[in-house]
Amino acid sequence: MSPRSNDDAQERDLVDEAADPAGTAETPAEPTGTATTAATATTTGTAETASAAGTTGTVETAGAAGTAGTVSAADTAGTAGTDHPQPAPGERRGSGRSRALQLAACAVALAVAMTAGAVVLGNRDGDEGGTVASAPGLNPELLAGGSLASGISALQSHLKAQPKDSGGWATLGMAYVEQARTNGDPSRYPQAQRALERSLELSPDNDPALAGRAALAAARHEFPEALAFSEKALDENAFNERALSVRIDALVELGRYKEAAKAADEADSRRPGVPVFTRYAYVRELRGDIGTARRVLKQALSGATAPGDIAYVAGSLGQLSWREGDYGTALTYYERALRADRTYLPALEGRARAQAANGDRAAAIRGMEEVVARFPLPGPLVVLGELYEARDDEGDPAKARDQYALVDAWTSLARANGVNADLDTALAAADHGDREAALRAARAEWKRRHTVHTADALAWALHVNGRDDEALAYARRATATGYRDATFLYHRGMIERATGHEKEARGSLSSALELNPGFSPVGAKQAGETLAALGGAR
Repeated sequence: MSPRSNDDAQERDLVDEAADPAGTAETPAEPTGTATTAATATTTGTAETASAAGTTGTVETAGAAGTAGTVSAADTAGTAGTDHPQPAPGERRGSGRSRALQLAACAVALAVAMTAGAVVLGNRDGDEGGTVASAPGLNPELLAGGSLASGISALQSHLKAQPKDSGGWATLGMAYVEQARTNGDPSRYPQAQRALERSLELSPDNDPALAGRAALAAARHEFPEALAFSEKALDENAFNERALSVRIDALVELGRYKEAAKAADEADSRRPGVPVFTRYAYVRELRGDIGTARRVLKQALSGATAPGDIAYVAGSLGQLSWREGDYGTALTYYERALRADRTYLPALEGRARAQAANGDRAAAIRGMEEVVARFPLPGPLVVLGELYEARDDEGDPAKARDQYALVDAWTSLARANGVNADLDTALAAADHGDREAALRAARAEWKRRHTVHTADALAWALHVNGRDDEALAYARRATATGYRDATFLYHRGMIERATGHEKEARGSLSSALELNPGFSPVGAKQAGETLAALGGAR
């Protein structure tokens, strides 16, 4: 066989090896938004980051969990220093083998869900989002508004016929990144990397593939690499929307607030639209500028017409309202998102959280069970476990433990496919698992990036390991930027109490419950009990 024949065979193999597209989710097109800029809703400029002791922090970026649709790990709250719950009085220890078998079945279900799930995620707190733009020479309808799996199949057929189409390889690579995001299937990331690398072999400086590599790195939480690739893409095409968006994500995730704000302004001026608007709003929210964030998102929603755009922005507004404790408004926005896309995971999850906070635990459990069945990520798994703990019916302690155990299964699968899962591990394990492992994971994450979420996770992991004096500095850092999160305030209050700062603890716990009294099924109860022991609200 000639060298050329070998190359052709390798190209066919690369198409064929990834020819079993997972899931059949109807994926919304890349959000387009309106033609006006986010800056028309407010005053623009570089954000000045308030910080403790001259340091800065940041949060999981909007659009990167969702930066990484994955759900923000900051949303996973729990009791101070609780390990896996022990069997309740009267619970039969002999049921361990039965529960082990059930858990094994759950693990199988997890694997199936991750390779055949069909839930569309939005862009919030961790994964770069949006569907892929069609490559030159391909029908734009292949990947816009239809089944992502069908689009991938069409791309594979196209590349078998035209294996030298670098744009087609770039589009296929981004389709796999999107499929990993929408289906919760990190096994697609290696396939995405191979397709994107093939595109760059054929055309080394093509900006779609460079932006795709940036998005892939962000999805794997490799933010320095995401920043480097996004900047390379922008050197080739200063108006590449995906590269502009990922650059914002990466800068936020690396704790470089001023640069992130500048990047958001530049993106807003070059490519105004929903992907940029939501990031622009989030950078403002990081500073505690809720009014600006809300105005920009409302502006984006008023101009959105595509179902994917409406679901995405309405879901973001719902999340913002939930964090502010306005559950009625949050539920209204989540319902609007679900009218546009009934499978939109952030809205399904957000609705369940808001229902729980609003006192409708039964509906919340039903909703979160649906979310976990389709997309078992750490955040939803922990929340469902805590909802079982809070209900405490017969069998609920065992159900809760099973949810927490499945976090480990997700983490193993994610790591096997190149995804850094230390933040998810740290938060889940600190409350519901191996506390020492939680601390190791939090320290490892802190070495990589200094965000407010990593500061909060490290503070909490130190606290549950009895290292409160060290934890306090990180808890203060997590709340120093103005970002409003009740979980952060709860963690800080518990650490302040443990270090003898009772006046400050009362203030922090009071602020947490005033801001969002239903921030966690378990954590909110613990905050209230601790505050009462301190003499009540400030």
